[in-house]
Amino acid sequence: MKKVSFIGAYDKTDMILYLAKILTTVGKKVLVVDSTIDQKAKYIVPAINPTISYITEFEEIDVAVGFSNFKEIKNYLGMPEDKELEYDYALLDIDSGKAIEEFEIQPTEDNYFVTGFDVYSLKKGLEALNALKEPLNLTKVLFSKTMLKEDDDYLNFLSVGLKIVWKENRIYFPTENGDATVLAENQRLAKIKFRLLSQQYKESLYFIAEEILKDVSGSELRRALRIIERDKGV
Repeated sequence: MKKVSFIGAYDKTDMILYLAKILTTVGKKVLVVDSTIDQKAKYIVPAINPTISYITEFEEIDVAVGFSNFKEIKNYLGMPEDKELEYDYALLDIDSGKAIEEFEIQPTEDNYFVTGFDVYSLKKGLEALNALKEPLNLTKVLFSKTMLKEDDDYLNFLSVGLKIVWKENRIYFPTENGDATVLAENQRLAKIKFRLLSQQYKESLYFIAEEILKDVSGSELRRALRIIERDKGV
């Protein structure tokens, strides 16, 4: 099972679920783990009998809420501690240094720092990285109305002294293309629907999926996106 971590205080639940939908559409078995303090997944992912910690299925994605580490997830599933979870990918929503440690995030894995450019998201997100004992490779996932060099420079300034190695590539998500309205409507419908999302939002999801899926061709990914877009839901 490959771990992919999305670290930061910015609201990234929808982005992770929509990315997971792409992965399942190309045949991957995916577990999304919401280890954040607010546990937004508890409120937007339907669950029949939600408890303090549980795993529920949503749009062919397994979503785990309320777990501090993989050992607890294995206990919940009745699995031996030394057995590997039967997923191709675990997508981890993380907003604390404790979760980075508990889920044993490694520099060699695909790790992303997700933020907007409000001061809270920047400083609170970076706070989670304060306790890093070893340098962590991170790709920036940036939510912004207009991406300015000054914004990126400010993020670099705030991260000076932290054990972070920023990767060269950056992934941008627009905040003014009406995507927030589409995502909110999809939440009310309890559906993952791509059709009305902006092309830029979908392209950004594609770029992350392409980085993660080393064994899937670009044409297969594009085909998966077309399949998802054709699904109008109900």
